[in-house]
Amino acid sequence: MGQSFVAFLKSFVYALRGIGHCIVHERNMRFHLVAAGYTLYFSRFYDFDRGEFLLLLGVIVLVMVCEAVNTSVEATVNLYTREYRENARIAKDAAAGAVLLSAIFAVAVGVLLFWEPTVIAGIWEYFIATPLRWAVFLAVFAAAVIFVFLPNRIYSGERRKKGV
Repeated sequence: MGQSFVAFLKSFVYALRGIGHCIVHERNMRFHLVAAGYTLYFSRFYDFDRGEFLLLLGVIVLVMVCEAVNTSVEATVNLYTREYRENARIAKDAAAGAVLLSAIFAVAVGVLLFWEPTVIAGIWEYFIATPLRWAVFLAVFAAAVIFVFLPNRIYSGERRKKGV
């Protein structure tokens, strides 16, 4: 029982390591994390019932799961071959297509749930009413852009070789 419990706990460590790899090495995963964060933050201005909020969480998780599977497919294909092969292209394109489809679905759900002009106007007024709120929002937005677009090598600790 002891060894199986340790193996069970290790499986969580491996899973978290895989999620961490996706965040460090995949710009799109960082973008999805930022989008999820903003979506969840702005959802507090709405009066979503449990079903609507569950749907919102579901599409967020769906997009991130598809992104992780896409990363897995790409890594597996790259392990097999670095040369151009039609089947490798199909595998990578299909996995990327799954991410795209899930993201389009998430945007559609977002539009259906969040498109309430009076609430949007209230959010706008909330932020511009206080200069500090507006400044914090802009600072967080700038940090989010840096988080998403900073080169992967900085997150992973890789250094660029001179002359490369």
